Amino acid sequence: MNIQGLQKLTLLDYPDRLACTVFTGLCNLRCPFCHNASLISGGNSTIEWNEVLKFIQSRVGILEGVCVTGGEPTLQKNLSRYLMDIKELGFLVKLDTNGTRPKVLKDLVANALVDYIALDVKNSPNRYGETVGIQDFDLSPIEESMEFLLTDAVEYEFRTTIVKDFHDEADLLELANWIKGAKQYFLQSFVDGEDVLQKGLSSYSKEEITHLKEAIKPIIPVVQLRGV
Repeated sequence: MNIQGLQKLTLLDYPDRLACTVFTGLCNLRCPFCHNASLISGGNSTIEWNEVLKFIQSRVGILEGVCVTGGEPTLQKNLSRYLMDIKELGFLVKLDTNGTRPKVLKDLVANALVDYIALDVKNSPNRYGETVGIQDFDLSPIEESMEFLLTDAVEYEFRTTIVKDFHDEADLLELANWIKGAKQYFLQSFVDGEDVLQKGLSSYSKEEITHLKEAIKPIIPVVQLRGV
């Protein structure tokens, strides 16, 4: 597995759990606001899986879960084998995904290899290609992943990182109607930084993002803010 980093303790990445986070390389999207741009190509030096697994073993009885993020983890070959190593140690597994590989998600859930899936829904359908940096983007895999999670086959969340340059209130209301029925939805505030793919993008203020949350509530009652 292409592993680009290991955060040994997180109180945020896995809701209500003490966890560590494994960062995988490679992504099939090019979101301009991506805050892990250096992971997209997967070309940086990697950490050996045995080293990661040794650390995870040392945290048995201390941590509760392991969050696997990226990049896009579902691009990793034999991902199920690596998650099996984690599950055999008794940890919960959270997977962050862009939803472009729904079959992988279904297989992981069917084999009880993930306990929580966080699906990044990037924008309303008509602005999706622009937002992920790919013209003529095919939405069908995203819709299949969303529909699967809405069956409650596994614990999940939908989330959107909102950027002034790509999201306005009309976009977010359209998106909310697209995922209507979701158990919980998070609006995440964009934070500029050195590893953002496109420089010069703008964030919403706390007051503005709170207004957007309230506008969405009639469609998705459980909508929360993160990183605000």
